[in-house]
Amino acid sequence: MSLPSRSSSASLSSSSAPSIRVRLARWLRHFWPAPLGIDGRERLRFIVGAVTGVLLTALLSRWWAGSGSTGPWMVASLGASAVLVFGMPSSPLAQPWPVLGGSTLSALVGAAAAAFIPDPAIAGAVAVGLAIALMVPLRCLHPPGGAMALYMVLTAGEGWHLAAFPILFNVLVLLVAGVVYNGLTGRRYPHPQRAAVRTDVAQGAFTASDVDAALSHYNQVLDVSRADLEGLLHLAGRAAFQRTLGEVRCSDIMSKPPFAVEAEVSLKDAWALMRAQQIKALPVVDPLRRVVGIVTVADFMRLANLDTHEGLGQRLRTLVMGRSGQPQDVGEIMSHPVQVARVAQHAMDLVPLFSQGGHHHIPIVDGDERLVGVITQTDLVRTLATAVQGRDEGDVVSATRAHGAASTASNAGQ
Repeated sequence: MSLPSRSSSASLSSSSAPSIRVRLARWLRHFWPAPLGIDGRERLRFIVGAVTGVLLTALLSRWWAGSGSTGPWMVASLGASAVLVFGMPSSPLAQPWPVLGGSTLSALVGAAAAAFIPDPAIAGAVAVGLAIALMVPLRCLHPPGGAMALYMVLTAGEGWHLAAFPILFNVLVLLVAGVVYNGLTGRRYPHPQRAAVRTDVAQGAFTASDVDAALSHYNQVLDVSRADLEGLLHLAGRAAFQRTLGEVRCSDIMSKPPFAVEAEVSLKDAWALMRAQQIKALPVVDPLRRVVGIVTVADFMRLANLDTHEGLGQRLRTLVMGRSGQPQDVGEIMSHPVQVARVAQHAMDLVPLFSQGGHHHIPIVDGDERLVGVITQTDLVRTLATAVQGRDEGDVVSATRAHGAASTASNAGQ
C-alpha cells in the first residue's frame, strides 16, 4: 500500500483550512446581534424616558433620605429596570408586578441568604438561585431582581431595611414615572399580556391553542408577551397571504369567454344551454352585454313545484316547457341586482364575497360594465391551493393564468 505524498497531504490540509475558517466565521457571527428594528423617534423616546425616570427617582430618593443620611439612597440595578420599563414596555419582564415583586422579593431573599450563610460567595449564588426559583412561579420574573439579591448579600451589614428603602421606594417611583411617560408617548403600560379570545378564526388559521402548543415545545422564556406573539403571527400570516396572492387579478382566473343570455330568452333555451355546457349559472345581460342579473340552477329548483309527487326531472321539464301561470323567460326568475367584480380587481377582494356573502358565481366586467368573464368558487379555491402549496408570487400568477386559459366548460362546470 502506498502512502500519500507530502504534497498530497499539504493539499488536503489546505483544502480543509478554508472550511474550518468558514465554520469559525459563522460561529463568531452569532455573537454579533441583529439590529433592534426601531427608528430614530422610538430611540429618542426610549432615551428620554430612561433619563426622566432615573432622574426623578434619584431626586425623590435623595430628598427622602435627607441630607444627613449616610446610607445608600439608590440602587444601581434600577438602571436595568429603567431599560425594560421605558425601552420595552410590552415585555412580560417589564410589567409593574414583575418589576415590583421581582425586585423586592429578591431583595428579601438576598437578605435572608446573607443572614444564614456566612460565606458571601456561596450566599450570593444561593440568593440569585432562590430569587429565580420564587420569581418564576409567582410570575414576577425580572432580570434586575437577580442583581437585587446579590446586592443585599454584598451589603449585608446595612440591614434588612434596605428592602424598603431604597429598593422598594426606588421601584415605586420608577413605576409611576413609567406609567405616566409611556402613556403620554403612546405606549400601553401596563401592557396586556393575554390575547382576546378570537371567535372569527377562519378555516386553516391557527388558534390560541395552537400558539400554546408551539410555546410548550419551544420551552424557553420569551421577552415578548403571549398576546403580542399571537398578534405578530397573525400579521405575518396575513402579509404572506397577501404577498402570494397580491398580484393575482380577476382576469387571471376567470372563465372566458362567458356564456350569457338576455332576459327575453326562454327558460327552455336557458336550461338547454346550461345542460349542454355543464354550467350552473348564466349571467343575464342587456343588448350591450351589461349584467342585469344572473340565473342559476338554484333558481330553477326554487320555482319547480316541489309539492307535487312527480319526480324532480319531471318537475323541471314542466317548468322549462311552460304551463299556464308559470314563468316563461329568464327575466322572470333571474336574481337581481347581481354582485359583479372588475376585471383588474385583485382576486383577494373576492374571498369575503364567497366566504361570507353566499355567492357561488361572480360575473366579471370591464371598464365599460360589459361582461367579460365569470369566476366561480372553484376558480378561487384552485388559486388559494396554488398559493398554499408554497409557490412564490410569480408561480401563483403563472399558474392561475394557465387555469384561466382553460376551456370555459371545464372551468365553469365545476
